[in-house]
Amino acid sequence: MAAPVSMCCRLFDRNGALTRVRKLFARRVNRSIARSCSGVTHEENELELTDSTIAGSNFKTRRLRDDSILPFSAFLTDNFGRRHNYLRISLTEKCNFRCQYCMPEEGVKLTPRGQLLSTSEVLTLAHLFVQEGVDKIRLTGGEPLIRPDVLHIITELRKLEGLKTIAMTTNGMNLARLLPNLKDAGLDLINISLDSLVPAKFEFIVRRKGFHKVMEGIEKAIELGYSPVKINCVVMRGLNEEELLDFAALTEKKPLEVRFIEYMPFDGNKWNFKKMVSYQEMLDRIRQKWPDLEKLQAGQTDTAKTFKVPGFKGQLGFITSMSDHFCGSCNRLRITADGNLKVKLSLPSAEYGKRWYLRLLATVSCRAK
Repeated sequence: MAAPVSMCCRLFDRNGALTRVRKLFARRVNRSIARSCSGVTHEENELELTDSTIAGSNFKTRRLRDDSILPFSAFLTDNFGRRHNYLRISLTEKCNFRCQYCMPEEGVKLTPRGQLLSTSEVLTLAHLFVQEGVDKIRLTGGEPLIRPDVLHIITELRKLEGLKTIAMTTNGMNLARLLPNLKDAGLDLINISLDSLVPAKFEFIVRRKGFHKVMEGIEKAIELGYSPVKINCVVMRGLNEEELLDFAALTEKKPLEVRFIEYMPFDGNKWNFKKMVSYQEMLDRIRQKWPDLEKLQAGQTDTAKTFKVPGFKGQLGFITSMSDHFCGSCNRLRITADGNLKVKLSLPSAEYGKRWYLRLLATVSCRAK
């Protein structure tokens, strides 16, 4: 039942943010509750859209029925016509690493367990988004593999008609042990974080031991046929930028896509612009070693600029979040572990759709089935 959410994310402003969502969302949920109790059909439940409820000049005043959002849902389309068919769901705030670029050594204050999305809420929301047109879901964290029900979640996601791809981003610590079952459950793609090929430096960056376990996870992914296996490396000046060539060399004989990520700000990482190594600087260094480096054709919504050394089995990618924004082609939405909807990862304040809305939405959906 897509009715409660079919108008929620139509209200993107020109910055990609949602406007006046809460009032309209609450109104829609209330109407949906009334409809589920009274048996009113979709055809009888029309919503009058006016300039007071729709932000942006691209939307004209007209009457919309819930089924008029085809062929692609208004729920997932913003004022620029960007279709947000890629949903990232954070399964947990917890992590067994303490990466320097992510959080302070002492950790962060976690949301009380009762305020986090339950398994049923995660699956119900995923179902609703897939109904509206999402065809790719990525499970993230924190560290998603420390959530006990992760296999169950993937198994149930795999049953969703219309969902083409289930992906995961992990630090790899528990990957070698769990990946065979994850693959059987339906995990299609895997991204593994690895910021150094030097064990001591790795442990310094993540403030934990585990380098060899992460490497075992990468090898297990290759063994099980994942191709490419994506390696996420956050490049930090004075720490690991001298390993660029070593990382690039990994792609010679292995089906890896090493993705160099520009250091970017998050709460608690004590942002210092001097730590950032720009995409262009990284590219220049690699080209000095491999001058015939080729740029590959990028997809319309790809975030990485991809390159390949001729004859190498794998390829390189650059995530240019700081020096060359890719917001104009972004097709991603994010649901945090506590149920907030985010449209931009690096803006903690840009959260919409508080958890009680999402929980109520999930409840209404189940009631109306």
